[in-house]
Amino acid sequence: MTMSGSPHGALPPARIAIVVKGYPRLSETFIAQEILGLEQRGLSLAIWSLRHPTERVSHPMHRQIAAPVAYLPEYLYQEPLRVLRGALAALANPRLGQLLTAFWRDLKRDFTPNRGRRLGQALVMARELPADIRHLHVHYLHTPASVVRYASLLRGLSFSFSAHAKDIWTTPEWEKREKIAESSWGVTCTETGHRHLAALAPDGGRVRLVYHGLDLSRFPAPPAERPARDGSDAADPVRIISVGRAVAKKGYDDLLTALAALPEGLHWRFAHIGGGEMLANLKQQAAAKGIADKVIFLGAKAQPDVINLMRKADIFVLPAKEAKSGDRDGLPNVVMEAASQGLAVIPTDFSGIPEFIRHDREGWLTPPGDWEALANALNLLARDPEARHRLGTAAFNRLRDDFSADGGIDQVAALLRTSLGEKPAEVPVAEEEARP
Repeated sequence: MTMSGSPHGALPPARIAIVVKGYPRLSETFIAQEILGLEQRGLSLAIWSLRHPTERVSHPMHRQIAAPVAYLPEYLYQEPLRVLRGALAALANPRLGQLLTAFWRDLKRDFTPNRGRRLGQALVMARELPADIRHLHVHYLHTPASVVRYASLLRGLSFSFSAHAKDIWTTPEWEKREKIAESSWGVTCTETGHRHLAALAPDGGRVRLVYHGLDLSRFPAPPAERPARDGSDAADPVRIISVGRAVAKKGYDDLLTALAALPEGLHWRFAHIGGGEMLANLKQQAAAKGIADKVIFLGAKAQPDVINLMRKADIFVLPAKEAKSGDRDGLPNVVMEAASQGLAVIPTDFSGIPEFIRHDREGWLTPPGDWEALANALNLLARDPEARHRLGTAAFNRLRDDFSADGGIDQVAALLRTSLGEKPAEVPVAEEEARP
């Protein structure tokens, strides 16, 4: 396979490969939103995924995206011929020495099967990338960025990254430092993450703060009014909702404890949307705490179904915290999606959340891991529909005024065009101006 250009020297129109861990994924609306926005801005993209989809449904956004999708071997033994062809092609590549040097240096510090798997995926990707791919952009700085880094070394391509949450806080510092140094540029979506990554970067402008924001054109306007439920009517209980994967960092164990501690005279119902490894355990916890009749787990849903449920709810809650593994959220998109519907939100004062939600202004923040404070907040807002309306309206206004997706996608598009040589290497919006 020709590594770059064409036999006659004429270069086809440049494309960018967007590399993701899995595609499509219901929990990663922010990635789909960005890909669609980049296409709408005239960039030609191809999606490369390390994993096949595991969910039966997808968002309407995914069906709007035109970019072709290529899947790398998820496990090398499943597609040995592709891996072998990639390895044989690498033997004839003059850049193989650079790749093996980098890989051996990494392997000595991370002697795991996962490291070899990423090398195998990179060999396949380097061989199969079309000649018109001129730049690689990867979402997540951990394993996907390892594949991209190795493939870029073999193909002689530049790469950039978008760092989010888990990848920032669970990747060793030596690895983040080296990937950032070898990248052309990178973006991340919270001030907390930006400070951390900028401190590891070789220069001040290498990593930029770019909020995902939300494309409000994809969402209905907030309901004109909501029922004034106050928890006093058993026939019309306060409706509490949360959306997120059932994993430790979402804090759903704290939420169930808080719900079980609500006063007996307060009438409420709770609905959870999302899949996840802890789902069965959470159902058992709800039963053990005696609240199973008030709690429903709906599983993963497409975005229109999620928004419809948010429109019927009174309170959105997300008690995010740091997991024992170090994993944590950044600024979860679902908090902004709840705000898009004017829904009162009770998240935790943690990670990137307070960059959007300010206490008693756009929502009610509680300390992470503090189920008693969470129970008090739920009890307070469940009984006060006027406070819910005030907070929900303020959250929507902040989303509309300061967290539009357009500005962030414009910045990423400009940086990608720079990487293709289409524009001078300058940032269109100063970092300070990009922050609400």
